[in-house]
Amino acid sequence: MIAKLSGILVERYPPYILVDVAGIGYEVDTPMSTFCVLPENGEAVVLYTHFILRDAAPLLYGFATRLEQHAFRLLIKVVGVGPKIALAILSGLSVNELALAVERGDVACLARIPGIGKKTAERLALELRGKLSTAPQASMLPQRHIVTTRRDIHQALLALGYSEREVNGAIASLSEDVDINSGIRLALSCLMAR
Repeated sequence: MIAKLSGILVERYPPYILVDVAGIGYEVDTPMSTFCVLPENGEAVVLYTHFILRDAAPLLYGFATRLEQHAFRLLIKVVGVGPKIALAILSGLSVNELALAVERGDVACLARIPGIGKKTAERLALELRGKLSTAPQASMLPQRHIVTTRRDIHQALLALGYSEREVNGAIASLSEDVDINSGIRLALSCLMAR
């Protein structure tokens, strides 16, 4: 089991990144919450990971904090929630927001995430109640503002499962100089409010 990677960030293409660890390149799928706090290409990065071995291919998921890693592992145990939907949940809500929605039984909040229907949202609220910690945890990655283009934000939102029309509408209100972290958060807020 690969539980942690320490290496050099080589490439990023939302939501995937490539990390070089002693000459071996690992492709890692990350939620937007982790993607947004990555260092520049060529800099050191530490990720907590979850490895899944599938018939088609091995899959590696990376997280900025142990709390995100733990939440991901809890999410994929819920019937109807696979890794892709778990990443969408962690991209749309922080672990604390997810924990609050679960504890309050806020099915409407959970159902606004792409790929989550009412029944899955109800199942999440039921099965995860009391299992997610709301204690804040510091990130292992430095918080940075990465200036990017609308195209990069657009690509990240499409990767989360939103339609082209929804993404274009959400991005239209963003300022030209918005960084990827703020841009994705603002666009997600706009999309989830609909």
